[in-house]
Amino acid sequence: MTQTSDISETTNKKPSSALTRQFRLGLCINPFAGIGGALALKGSDGKETRKKALGLGAEQLAMKKANGALSECLDIKENIVVYTGAKDMGENTCEALGFNFKVVHTPKFSQTEKEDTLALVKQLLLHDVDLILFSGGDGTARNVCEVAQDICPVLGVPAGCKIHSGVYAITPQAAGKVLSQVVKGELVSLNRAEVRDIDENLFRQGQVKSKHFGEMLVPHELAYIQAVKMGGKESDELLLDDISDYIIEIMEDEPDTYFVMGSGSTVNAIMERAGLANTLLGVDVVKNGELIASDLTAADLLKMTDGHKTKLVITAIGGQGHVFGRGNQQLSPQLIKQVGKQNLLIVATKAKLAALENRGLISDTGDTKLDSQLAGPISVISGYKDEVLYFIRDFSNNETGNVKHQ
Repeated sequence: MTQTSDISETTNKKPSSALTRQFRLGLCINPFAGIGGALALKGSDGKETRKKALGLGAEQLAMKKANGALSECLDIKENIVVYTGAKDMGENTCEALGFNFKVVHTPKFSQTEKEDTLALVKQLLLHDVDLILFSGGDGTARNVCEVAQDICPVLGVPAGCKIHSGVYAITPQAAGKVLSQVVKGELVSLNRAEVRDIDENLFRQGQVKSKHFGEMLVPHELAYIQAVKMGGKESDELLLDDISDYIIEIMEDEPDTYFVMGSGSTVNAIMERAGLANTLLGVDVVKNGELIASDLTAADLLKMTDGHKTKLVITAIGGQGHVFGRGNQQLSPQLIKQVGKQNLLIVATKAKLAALENRGLISDTGDTKLDSQLAGPISVISGYKDEVLYFIRDFSNNETGNVKHQ
């Protein structure tokens, strides 16, 4: 590790690539992004929410995810100098990975707030960084956008409960691959991407109201940058009825099995068809045709299903294709491993799959080994006794950005 007291010492080093100088990377980590997800708090905005999450033992994952992104650039780290915040805002991550860095903002308190993100981004712009890599959720994206606007390219590392914005890579590792392409000087398109966020108070009441907050410039590699989340319910009610009837029939044929019902409008349609109350933006459990638990946390789900035959009913996010890691963090890597890939019931209409344009489904559980294990062909229920063989993408050895479809 080299923390530079005089940044000119670092920039005088000759990069090993074709670049004429070191790449000036701005790094901004929101240490408290996403801590409410696994606890079913429906977000992490607000000091009291973060305090409650920490009191419940929430794990801070934003630093780990930033680490996952920057780890993709270890082979070219001598070509990069990082400008960042103190401690968990970036310093610790740079130090752990051995990047040259300079701290340009130090928070006053250990629990960082919106003001720290704003202050750090202002400093990054003053230091003329080439790109800002930030780790957080839609709230963090809003804060970055408030300062950066279209002045400097940005790239988001998904670490929040809510990821509706188009400024994020689809996984932390994908963010790192795009960053590596940029640092190496490869041709990467630069697009304007939308920043969106929702009202968390309404979100906790089961309502999704997403609002446009601006646009930022994002290096765009189609295989790695997510689309803005498509809102609204499926338009074809008949297809949803067909899917629902098939899932209900499966439930009837498997008594004493725990069916963990994921979030989203498609799963909500199944619950409505079954005449069961549903937490639209949470996770519920059904057994023998009855709702036995609602809006569970990751810990609750692990405890309840341990030792019981369990199936997960999940859907893909429209326009993005995520089956894990977006709005359903309660479905932890531990739970998914416990249940097994063979017990995943993925539901999606063929129109929704076609809209992905053969990009595949995405698993971003936070456990890269598990994501790799889930990759490959998988059955998707698209109607009554109608299933299609689709695939979950594999990013484990995908350096070129081409989708692995085996």
